[in-house]
Amino acid sequence: MSEVNGTLIWFYYICKREVWLMSHNILPNQHDNNIEYGRFIHEYYYNKKEKEILFGNTKFDVLYQKNNKLIIGETKKSSAYLKPSEMQLLFYLKTLKESKIDAIGEINIPEEKKKFKIELDELNIKELIEAENNIVEIMNKEKPDSPLRINFCKKCGYSEYCWG
Repeated sequence: MSEVNGTLIWFYYICKREVWLMSHNILPNQHDNNIEYGRFIHEYYYNKKEKEILFGNTKFDVLYQKNNKLIIGETKKSSAYLKPSEMQLLFYLKTLKESKIDAIGEINIPEEKKKFKIELDELNIKELIEAENNIVEIMNKEKPDSPLRINFCKKCGYSEYCWG
């Protein structure tokens, strides 16, 4: 079983069942059109900046410096996932802060020409700690919860697993 990471934080804010599946190394359909499109967007729009930086058990999409500030960026295909994306990025900022590294975050949604600045505060830290504790509980379950149909199911790489 894996440690809590940014991907699990992201899934936590979408579907708790996905948290269990991913944490038990059950991957979504890698040939799902939405997953492939997300990969394409990441590669196409952000091929000039240093990408996929590993830091502990986290992997940042984009890392660069601007005006003497360290910027951690996450590239997303849609603002429909704004809350999960924000929490994932806040998790990365929290991880850096715990290592005495100050940074700010940016969520980039190139297809919508949107960029959101994200900064960590005490309220975010409390919410993340609660989410991390809940994720550990989910990961420790013997089996995943039964599927629950939500809006995100239509575009989910796990849909065959849950509904097939």
